[in-house]
Amino acid sequence: MTTTAGNKEFWFPYIMWWILWAVVHFFLLQAFGVQNKIAFVDALVSNGLLALSGFITFTAFRFYMPGKGNYLYRIIYLIALPAICVFTTKFALQNIFFDNDDYLKFLESSQYPRYVFAFLMIALMGIVSWLRYYMLEQNENKKRKNDAEILLRDAELSNLRQQLQPHFLFNSLNSISALAGSEPEQARKMIQQLSDFLRGTLKKDDTQTVTLQSELEHLQLYLDIEKVRFGHRLVTEIICDDNAKQMFIPPLLLQPVVENAIKFGLYDTLDAVTISILAKASENYLELTISNPFDKATSKANAGTGFGLNSINRRLWLLFGRNDLLQTEQKENIFLTRIKIPQVL
Repeated sequence: MTTTAGNKEFWFPYIMWWILWAVVHFFLLQAFGVQNKIAFVDALVSNGLLALSGFITFTAFRFYMPGKGNYLYRIIYLIALPAICVFTTKFALQNIFFDNDDYLKFLESSQYPRYVFAFLMIALMGIVSWLRYYMLEQNENKKRKNDAEILLRDAELSNLRQQLQPHFLFNSLNSISALAGSEPEQARKMIQQLSDFLRGTLKKDDTQTVTLQSELEHLQLYLDIEKVRFGHRLVTEIICDDNAKQMFIPPLLLQPVVENAIKFGLYDTLDAVTISILAKASENYLELTISNPFDKATSKANAGTGFGLNSINRRLWLLFGRNDLLQTEQKENIFLTRIKIPQVL
């Protein structure tokens, strides 16, 4: 349960405490007129046995934490162990100083205060040991819970990333199917671009974070595919300052947001549409703004499942424990998606 470092931090003050109390014990005996040699041996034997009793108590609590219903066992333990300790001390000192009648009378008369002191000290050591091992157990339980939550979080993040791939793949395959008959060259080009995109996606599966520069390069593969689908109708604008390019972002975060912008911006119009991506560094955040035209009259019919933005919001919560990092806003006929990425990845 305890580490070597933790044991050293605990046992050193424990030993120092008993050495200090042995010195106090020695001077107390001197005050009662006990000879120096006898007082030294008495203090050494008495406190040595008490220290041993404390060690037994700590060891017992290390392997056995009494439950709520075991009060009787605790009372018996607290009564019996001090009695055994005092009896053993008396027996040892009587055999060492068997020829000193004055000290033997003093020893006999001091049994009750010795027992009371031993009882209080062992009770104190029992409380301290119980608190120590209880806190260690709670810390271990908390650590196991945190480890389990991390494993669950990583599993869910991995599942979300795996869901993003077929979500985009199905849309691309539908477009390839539509182009195969009328524009086979464009269909072949789109297949090659899709292959490059998926290859890059697989490389990022085990990556916790990437630079924005890397994410934008991968996003460009996706945009190239979409431009085959929509031709001149899709215009993209990426504005990114140099500081922002070196900041970190969870991989595959931008593609679902841009896909959502393309869906709402191009599906209901034949005109050219500009999808804008603005990235800037702001203190400890990477701020991303994705904008697209938005037609309120037709948006509800093509709202879809909302998987893209929902998955992004869920990933951000799993990574940072915050629900305010993704926000959407409508300004007249422009739909804005704002994402803030804390730089503590």
